[in-house]
Amino acid sequence: YLQGNVTFSCSEPQIVPITFVSARRSYLLLPGTPQIDGLSVSFQFRTWNKDGLLLFTELSENSGPLLVYLHSGKLTLLIQKETENPVEISEGTNLHDGLWHSVNINARRHRITLTLDNNAATASHATTVSRIYSGNSYYFGGCPDNFTDSQCLNPITAFQGCMRLIFIDNQPKDLVLVQQGSLGNFSDLHIDLCGIKDRCLPNYCEHGGKCSQSWTTFYCDCNDTGYMGATCHNSIYEQSCEAYRHQGKTSGFFYIDSDGSGPLGPLRVFCNITEDKIWTAVQHNNTGLTRVRGADPEKPYTMSFNYNSSAEQLEAMINSAEYCEQEAAYHCKKSRLLNTPNGMPFAWWVGRANEKHLYWGGSLPGIQQCACGLEESCLDMRYFCNCDADREEWTNDTGLLAFKDHLPVTQIVITDTNRSNSEAAWKIGPLRCYGDRQFWNAASFNTEASYLHFPTFHAEVSADISFFFKTTAISGVFLENLGIKDFIRVEISSSKEITFSIDVGNGPIGATVQSPTPLNDNQWHYVRAERNLKQTSLQVDSLPKKVLEAPAEGHFRLQLNSQLFVGGTASRQKGFLGCIRSLHLNGQKLDLEERAKMTPGVKPGCPGHCSSYGNLCHNGGRCVEKYNGYSCDCTNSAYEGPFCKEEVSALFEAGTSITYIFQEPYPVTKNASTSSSAIYADAVMSKENIAFSFLTAHTPSLLLYINTYFHEYLAVILSKNGNLQVRYKLSKDGLLIFTIDSGNFANRELHHVKINREGRELVIQVDQVLKLKHNFSEIDFKAIKSLTLGKVTDSLSLDPEVSKANAYGFTGCLSSVQYNHIAPLKAALRHPSIAPVTVKGSLTESSCASIMEADVNTVTTIYSSSDPFGKRDEREPLTNAVRSDSAVIGGVIAVVIFIIFCIIAIMSRFLYQHKQAHRSSQTKEKEYPENLESSFKADIDLQNTVSECKREYFI
Repeated sequence: YLQGNVTFSCSEPQIVPITFVSARRSYLLLPGTPQIDGLSVSFQFRTWNKDGLLLFTELSENSGPLLVYLHSGKLTLLIQKETENPVEISEGTNLHDGLWHSVNINARRHRITLTLDNNAATASHATTVSRIYSGNSYYFGGCPDNFTDSQCLNPITAFQGCMRLIFIDNQPKDLVLVQQGSLGNFSDLHIDLCGIKDRCLPNYCEHGGKCSQSWTTFYCDCNDTGYMGATCHNSIYEQSCEAYRHQGKTSGFFYIDSDGSGPLGPLRVFCNITEDKIWTAVQHNNTGLTRVRGADPEKPYTMSFNYNSSAEQLEAMINSAEYCEQEAAYHCKKSRLLNTPNGMPFAWWVGRANEKHLYWGGSLPGIQQCACGLEESCLDMRYFCNCDADREEWTNDTGLLAFKDHLPVTQIVITDTNRSNSEAAWKIGPLRCYGDRQFWNAASFNTEASYLHFPTFHAEVSADISFFFKTTAISGVFLENLGIKDFIRVEISSSKEITFSIDVGNGPIGATVQSPTPLNDNQWHYVRAERNLKQTSLQVDSLPKKVLEAPAEGHFRLQLNSQLFVGGTASRQKGFLGCIRSLHLNGQKLDLEERAKMTPGVKPGCPGHCSSYGNLCHNGGRCVEKYNGYSCDCTNSAYEGPFCKEEVSALFEAGTSITYIFQEPYPVTKNASTSSSAIYADAVMSKENIAFSFLTAHTPSLLLYINTYFHEYLAVILSKNGNLQVRYKLSKDGLLIFTIDSGNFANRELHHVKINREGRELVIQVDQVLKLKHNFSEIDFKAIKSLTLGKVTDSLSLDPEVSKANAYGFTGCLSSVQYNHIAPLKAALRHPSIAPVTVKGSLTESSCASIMEADVNTVTTIYSSSDPFGKRDEREPLTNAVRSDSAVIGGVIAVVIFIIFCIIAIMSRFLYQHKQAHRSSQTKEKEYPENLESSFKADIDLQNTVSECKREYFI
């Protein structure tokens, strides 16, 4: 508020700004009015430079020179006298901020005052021994080059910026008169114009970089941003753990930036680089086991998870990975989890996009079940989760959530821990992913005219391009994008040179990196090209970077409008021959492989990286590098085809037998004598990895038999009632029987069996479901002699059950039989002349899968005298392998068999009704398949006497 009288003057000076353009020649000379005593000068300035001379004058009466200048953004006044100490006053900070600042200097007798921005409260004072007198001439901004009348001092660079409202001895100076030449003198000034440019508006420093500027350019402070470069454009972190591994890093915590120079920031992860698969793990705020009590539907327990990252960062990491998972564990005591598929769930979890999910770990999306429900291994078969049995003792449901589109888990809700003795504990593991889908994404360019095209590369103010290449060609264009006049191009211009060319309207410029060694050596090389408002740079491998400074003025926006050409060019230049992979433009990943699939002359993938594409060779196939791709060596696999995925299968009749004689390991494709060399030593076999598939309608059957020189054996049979049995006869433990009775396996359907023994641990899987685990007390299975599929023709001492199954042999289809590195069925079909294999009886190659599809509606019996494909086999044994040609005997036997089946059916019906009556007393039932009766055990074979050394295991 104003108090008192205020007088307005109508003679206020016109505000005429002037611009000091040159850092070397700009100055303004104005005359002073020397007084006997005192000095008064004021002006306003604006600049982006930290340093510069603002004012110089030679004081009268030998008072010495007076200087006012900026140094590091601070205003300093200095009076230097030969007879006494200099007088120095400093004021302000960061005065190079591009804003207008006012300076007032007043001196009377021995006292001088410096006031900044008219703030009298912070004015600085100093005293001198000598009196201060006004000068004759005042130089603003700098000193002239040909100054001779006086010693103009300029201890610092000249001023670049603007000034206005200049007063000397309280008199305004009309700068229009200066322009007309009637007042003072000047050089390299723009009068009536403030030509200062705010180069930080807009701010071209990316990712939160702090902008500062000088008169000619701007600077970016990238500290604490996670990015580097002239404009903070480049991430200092790799895009995945896979990239860190290829740098030779070991396991540990790293930051990854999934979109490189894109808008997403870096994410802290743990890279496990010790395993074959490079796992990336992201922790959340609660990965421990957490107990829950007192929750009900009205007051549910809720836990939200914080991964110390944004949803977009996690989504980018998941989308870039080949596979992701999170472990979900629910430990319960009288606390239900999911309820029945038709009931309301008691617990659920929330995933990406805030969606509620009703399946648990190990199950599939859309199915309200746990892992045991799919595997049919729940404690109570009426429920699809162990916890839903609502038992008083502790149990759990644990499995992996692996559907990428639903991950990560962001919240868990529990509502059933408020009853008596009810308690639960849950655990959600960290988000884990492996694989980088882009790191090995590649395309092979086979002709100079071939190329891939993508949408226009929009990179007006900043552009970065990175990729790997390998070639044997001397020259070629990696990529090119054109505009009306502008363009951008990266090429190998000679065997030792890579060139990055660009034109934004100021004329073409090119950055070239020269290598001391040839770059067309068919080895992978890395290229990174970048262009921003300050620099154009090119990096090749670890060679010195080539950097070209951008002009301060002129065009700066890159205007492109054509398609982006990769591996070729729209102009008449030579295309590229070779491979390009992992192509990124401004952090965006280009899918070269997908585009190459629909482009002639370009093939997806590249040779030279089996470490990536080796996982496409399935079932033990070995990846082999080739010039224009790779191949899968299926020699040691039971499969064949380009990816070792095609089954090798054959039809067996009752007397068909394949026997593989073991000797020194050698591939069946090798031309070698079939004479047996040194047989396996007496060392104990450390493992058996057995896998095969079968389809049959016959029981009993002998599927596989392995014997040793010590009269031990391993037999896989189907018992009379269709159960699968794995029988070990060992010299010390005697006979060990492992029975899988989860259904009738002689049902004209294809079943997959895996038997893995590693040391003393035995694991049996049927149809991808774990059926049995067993630990041997001692294992001495050694000196393997032979492996037989089908009927064993040698006279051997077999136990009664194996002998009974061997009497019938095997009638049906066997597929993809593997024992460790041996594929006996494949050897018999593909290399019968050179492999140590003997075939007896009829063996016809056929596809088990196609037979199952053709026979899907055929009624299956447990025991049948017809083959699984409807053809009568007259040679099939009916009982004890004794065949009679008499029709009468055959008829009698048929009647007997019919009566036996009737008795078995009646007994099965009785047992089934008894079991159903027991189950009806329960409150909840699990929904069983409609063909329960056909999968129920038909009869129980109790006729074989179990010896003292015989142990049997049922699952």
